[in-house]
Amino acid sequence: MYSSSSSSTTPQKFDVFLSFRGKDTRRTFISFLYKELIGMSIRTFKDDVELKSGRRIASDLLMAIENSKIAVVIVSKNYPASPWCLQELEMIMDVEKKGSLIVMPIFYNVEPAHVRRQIEKVAQQFRKHENRENYETVVSWRQALTNLASISGHCSRDCEDDSKLLDEITKRITDMLLFSATPPSHSISNQFGFDAHMKELYPLLELTSNEGVRVIGIWARGGNGRSALARYVYQKIFKKFQSHCFLENVKGIPHDCQMSNLRDEFLIRIQGGYSKMKTSGLIKTRLMSQKVLLVANNVDKLEQLDALSEDFNCFGPGSLVIITTQDKQLLLAFGIKVVYEVECLRCFEVRQLFRQIGFRERDLYVGSELSSPISGTESS
Repeated sequence: MYSSSSSSTTPQKFDVFLSFRGKDTRRTFISFLYKELIGMSIRTFKDDVELKSGRRIASDLLMAIENSKIAVVIVSKNYPASPWCLQELEMIMDVEKKGSLIVMPIFYNVEPAHVRRQIEKVAQQFRKHENRENYETVVSWRQALTNLASISGHCSRDCEDDSKLLDEITKRITDMLLFSATPPSHSISNQFGFDAHMKELYPLLELTSNEGVRVIGIWARGGNGRSALARYVYQKIFKKFQSHCFLENVKGIPHDCQMSNLRDEFLIRIQGGYSKMKTSGLIKTRLMSQKVLLVANNVDKLEQLDALSEDFNCFGPGSLVIITTQDKQLLLAFGIKVVYEVECLRCFEVRQLFRQIGFRERDLYVGSELSSPISGTESS
């Protein structure tokens, strides 16, 4: 699993990068937002190391920004006062310009207009920067903050309380991750065929069942279309379960071909954090009495299913396991009888669909592998 302290020759991928002033929000809003995102199996980078002002941005932090899909920038009262935060923001906005990062500003107990125009307390904070830093540095920080405040975001003062704000933020993030673009409307989800897929899938899922553990497969030749559907299904139903876990890319987890890595990945995610318990037995004991949802996406080896089955066979009654793969024989070999088959659109049809709904070329997420609204089948 990924953490802010890990290091590897292979760049780690994250769904969300959190940028914030620790002294303002680390123990309050950020702690709740981070827990919520992790609980939804959204890979989130949160730097837990307090760094002194003026210290160079660490290479692993820069790499985390460049390898994230969304940067959530929480602008609190003292965020503009921190040279470290402004350096980090400058990097975030530079990556955003390249089109490889979506930036979401959150104005937490501050006025967005004050940030955008850099007046009131923000002006005082920048006067201090001007006394300590060179002119070019301060100008670049000002520009980064102005650019951030020009992006549509969320303001805490528009919400009744932090719980409402958290709901809005997490909803927007999950929508962005689903399409790698701006949140889709209901009509767009219909055009993608996800609603039609859900109508076919619901009877197979048997969400009201309290008998045993159900295992079903989702099969499609294309990778990204199948993955998008798997995440869509997960987001639609995970609240019906006491514990839930979305394993994003199973075939990429056990890099050294040891299945113990896959089981560790699952156990870490299902407990809603990145630090392991001292014993997996405690987790298993808890899951035996719970209704659990596990979505294992992009499985390509029978050994991976064998490793996961050691855990999901112990789930409580009514639990559901969804396996997605492009190898239908893999599902049959494991003995999975309920298989939902997803056909794919041709490349030309996909591009026509994207043009109809107004996506930019750099927003293309599913390429030629987007799922079409074809009904599923149940194999024997």
